[in-house]
Amino acid sequence: MSHEARLRELAIELPVVPPPAGTFVHAVRTGSLIFLTGHVPFRPDGTIVQGKLGADLDADAGYAAARLSALGILSTLRSELGSLDKVRRLVKVNGVVNATADFMLHTKVMNGASDLLVQVFGDAGRHARLAVGYSSLPFNICLEVELIAEVAE
Repeated sequence: MSHEARLRELAIELPVVPPPAGTFVHAVRTGSLIFLTGHVPFRPDGTIVQGKLGADLDADAGYAAARLSALGILSTLRSELGSLDKVRRLVKVNGVVNATADFMLHTKVMNGASDLLVQVFGDAGRHARLAVGYSSLPFNICLEVELIAEVAE
């Protein structure tokens, strides 16, 4: 099954790609790799999930936020490539979590992104990953997720 067909089967609607919030682009392609910028968790109404994991948000809320970030990643991939079917495999996902010093569930939070990516891409969606906590993120966003993928040339 194609990645686009799988997305339809899962009844997932992708959000609109927002304009960059600074002097950068959403994606850079070099050879067969595409590097995506960090994606923040936009809700369907356009607001961003903010707060610190371990204080303002629990791990379940973080999981849902990471899934929102992954939806943005899928949207950017489709926008840049024309179709998700051009993705050969996901290589690496990096996730940073705005967390208290005693928060320990970063990997559970980032599973929100990883689980969705594997649902859509199957085995090609299994990726290496980094999940770390930071004491703050810009604008108090709760997390940010970036991705590297191999794509058809």
